[in-house]
Amino acid sequence: MFPASSGSRNPASASDGGLRRINGGRVPGLEGMSAFTFVAPRQTRLPVLIAVPHAGRAYPPEVLERMRDPRGAQLRLEDRLVDRLGRMIAQATGAGLLVAHAPRALLDLNRAEDDIDWDMVEGGRPEDIAPMRLSGGQGSNRRARSGLGLVPRRLPGTGEIWRGRLPRAELWARIAGIHRAYHAFLGEELARMRKAWGAALLIDLHSMPPLRPAEGEDDAPRIVLGDRFGVSCHHGLVGTALRHLAAQGCAATQNRPYSGGYVLDRHGAPDKGIHAMQVEVCRAAYLDRCLAEPGEGMAAMAGILAGLVRVMGAETALMGSGGEPILQAAE
Repeated sequence: MFPASSGSRNPASASDGGLRRINGGRVPGLEGMSAFTFVAPRQTRLPVLIAVPHAGRAYPPEVLERMRDPRGAQLRLEDRLVDRLGRMIAQATGAGLLVAHAPRALLDLNRAEDDIDWDMVEGGRPEDIAPMRLSGGQGSNRRARSGLGLVPRRLPGTGEIWRGRLPRAELWARIAGIHRAYHAFLGEELARMRKAWGAALLIDLHSMPPLRPAEGEDDAPRIVLGDRFGVSCHHGLVGTALRHLAAQGCAATQNRPYSGGYVLDRHGAPDKGIHAMQVEVCRAAYLDRCLAEPGEGMAAMAGILAGLVRVMGAETALMGSGGEPILQAAE
């Protein structure tokens, strides 16, 4: 749909002891900076891939210069330091870990490639590109009109993020170097895991602002599990996750207010053995009071999530071997 760009590059693999380490894509404006890094044991213990798409902090200087409020926008757009949680979980469980270095401010990996607010791009929408669809297909998760499309334009309560419009060539470079590179690698790695194990599970790890307790509830959710209302992940896996979190005393809910986005739409395919779940973690559970730096709860939350990954990984492996999740078997 969009022009090709020379900004992307093939992933580069390296050996690090018993680990596979792969760098891929590129961040336009930062010479030599990969868009993502993937690390996994060469001998995997679980058919689980943890992906962290919104914690990137590799900001090109010219991008920061165009931001009206760089510090404020970064804190609100980033899933602040959730990549540290991801690394702790991966180290504890042996799961693969994919971390995006490109910040959400440059490009949101949880949006469709054509979910663009063309009013923020120099020259507007090209004539050879049709207006974005409002429904149907993998690109049905549309957010550009709210200001939070492929390239975020505005934030609720604070308004416009940028000074001036985005050059069209820079948009193409971001799509090729970040979006296409990341999703191509993620799809290939999930297919590889599925072939090896018979099933694969994607944990799309995010963080969320603190929520309020639901009516009639004493505690606000600390974790929200999203499965696109049953479309992206087997219901037995979700049930296992909810029961595990309840046993840990961790308040959790499903799909409300976050059910997942483009990542789950694109990669979740339970009928083909690839399950995808979004995990939103309350920032107050692992950051300090300002929700900016690591807090005292970081290790405890990492422990809860590591236990969750182990349980769900075992269930996924069982499914891959021809078994059924415990919840479905009980039914």
